[in-house]
Amino acid sequence: MIDPVRDLVSVREATERLLDAAASWDNAAVAEASRLPGWTRGHVLAHIARNADALVNVLQGRPMYPDAATRDADIARDAPRPLEVQLADVRESAERLQAAGREPADWDRTVELRNGVTDRAARIPFRRWVEVALHHVDLGVGYELEDLPRDFVEREIDFLAERFTGHKDVPPTTVRADDGRVWTTGGGSGEDVLVSGPAPELLGWLAGRRDGSALTVEGGPLPGLPPL
Repeated sequence: MIDPVRDLVSVREATERLLDAAASWDNAAVAEASRLPGWTRGHVLAHIARNADALVNVLQGRPMYPDAATRDADIARDAPRPLEVQLADVRESAERLQAAGREPADWDRTVELRNGVTDRAARIPFRRWVEVALHHVDLGVGYELEDLPRDFVEREIDFLAERFTGHKDVPPTTVRADDGRVWTTGGGSGEDVLVSGPAPELLGWLAGRRDGSALTVEGGPLPGLPPL
């Protein structure tokens, strides 16, 4: 059951964890490489801030971004800023999103994101939680997939398994966590593949954060996944 009000609380908590972690940095740390190819930590922080504003647009019925080029240019523009400016931007943009989420609205309505993707408005807070939590890991500052809340990990695996369901380039795949939780995904040609392991490792593979080498695969090679 999706609860956008509860998810907005989780978003706030995840944002505070990220800000607390970054508060001990200096400006040089912002310029260091993140775990995302070609992006510094400043790029990640800038993206987190601009994503909050983009989701405000979504909730208020405007285009998420004017276009892809503007999105990328805004991140590149904001990436080199000093730490103090970066953190203030992340905090203030996060509060704008919280304020938008408090406005009376029909959470069952359909909203449009990037590239023609649509979703229920009620799932936007969880999508934001994903952005904050996974990009906290991407900063490479000691916060790992294993540190993510268990319910978040399971829900994000749910979301990603659903996203790849029916994808012609992903063979029929069963995903099994060590605690016995099972998901099915894929839908292309080929024999069924079973991928099993700890839930954080499964999430890492599905989200493109880990290569899957820590997982057990039966029935064929580890499926390649399309980019998110």
